[in-house]
Amino acid sequence: MTEVELFPGYVSPLGLGSIPLDEVLQYTGIELLQRLIDGLYPAPSIGARMNFGLSEVGEGRAVFRGLPGERHLNPLGSVHGGWAATILDSALGCAVHTTMAKGEAYTTVEFKVNLMRPITPRTGEVVCEGRVINRGRTIAVSEATLKDKDGKLLAFGTETCSIFPATNLAPR
Repeated sequence: MTEVELFPGYVSPLGLGSIPLDEVLQYTGIELLQRLIDGLYPAPSIGARMNFGLSEVGEGRAVFRGLPGERHLNPLGSVHGGWAATILDSALGCAVHTTMAKGEAYTTVEFKVNLMRPITPRTGEVVCEGRVINRGRTIAVSEATLKDKDGKLLAFGTETCSIFPATNLAPR
């Protein structure tokens, strides 16, 4: 695998890819995500396309850092709302992922985004922090904020995830 820079200063030493299913069965969710941060897995390809990556995890918590740029613009010259929605969805889902036991998986059922301020390439690096609000046996709910370097709220989101056995994931 070839090293890939997702955005300046954030490098994935193993390039792009996904976590092998047999390891999803072997480790807890928080262990898998910490191994991703530690460079033991390739970064998800969405991070390279959207210039963001997972930087920190804790129980029920996931933090992403990203750099919106020129390639994320809408026709009016601001960063497309889909960029904010994508980094929020990642933080929301990964916060839930930190609560997975060995052999558990999840998928997003629904999510909502509120865009509070315009994002432009001049915004600079942003931080998106997701937190689990409630974790049940089959459903989890999370919330996340997207902030600029000064702590100003750019967007806010919530998400509901369905939890199921990882053996139900499609083989890769």
